[in-house]
Amino acid sequence: MSPDWFEPDWPAPERVRALVTTRHGGVSDGPWASMNLGAHVGDSPIAVARNRAILRAVVPSEPRWLEQIHGTDVCDAANPIADGVPPRADASVAREAGAVCVVMTADCLPVLFCDDDGSVVAAAHAGWRGLAAGILDAAVARMDVAPARIMAWMGPAIGPDAFEVGGEVRECFIAADMGAESAFHPAELPGKWYADLFELARRRLHSIGIERVYGGDVCTYSDPLRWFSYRRDGVTGRLASLVWLSD
Repeated sequence: MSPDWFEPDWPAPERVRALVTTRHGGVSDGPWASMNLGAHVGDSPIAVARNRAILRAVVPSEPRWLEQIHGTDVCDAANPIADGVPPRADASVAREAGAVCVVMTADCLPVLFCDDDGSVVAAAHAGWRGLAAGILDAAVARMDVAPARIMAWMGPAIGPDAFEVGGEVRECFIAADMGAESAFHPAELPGKWYADLFELARRRLHSIGIERVYGGDVCTYSDPLRWFSYRRDGVTGRLASLVWLSD
């Protein structure tokens, strides 16, 4: 395992385990160097398989890889998959020990969840489209625990000084939450805005009753040595944020 992979800093119960990879520790070359875990980004399938094997060696089971589509579907990480085809979903939940929830990102926001009893965990992929559509709400609903008993951790994502969006994105969030205006500040180009994904996610989580929200301070765009960033590089790899329950 690469020495700069890390565990989230949150007060989760002891049996809740989590891990975030960086771009280090794998075998991929070129723009995917080196720990690319995405099988859909143009990298060698052999390299991706080797990278996933490296990750698999430090988690209790094969992670439940998803075909992420910026939607709101949530799957059960313990359910078997048909013909090896990843489910089309942007979040997964797990109640069984050893079932590993995972989301892949390269600027979008990964959010990990657990409850106070350590009985259920979840991972969600929250780009702005999924966030606006309600992927975090859907993941929490599938956990089937009172939101007051859930904590969340926000992983590496594009930061508020780098995520330039059009006015339609700003209006989308403000239409649902007038207070979301505080998560945008004007960009240099007319009609463009910088969006704070972390703040937008905090607001969404708070609105559904989750007050304990950790992380949200690591920008993928600004550190090319450690993180993949689609907005910065175009062709790039994907990092993974994982969470599971130990025995």
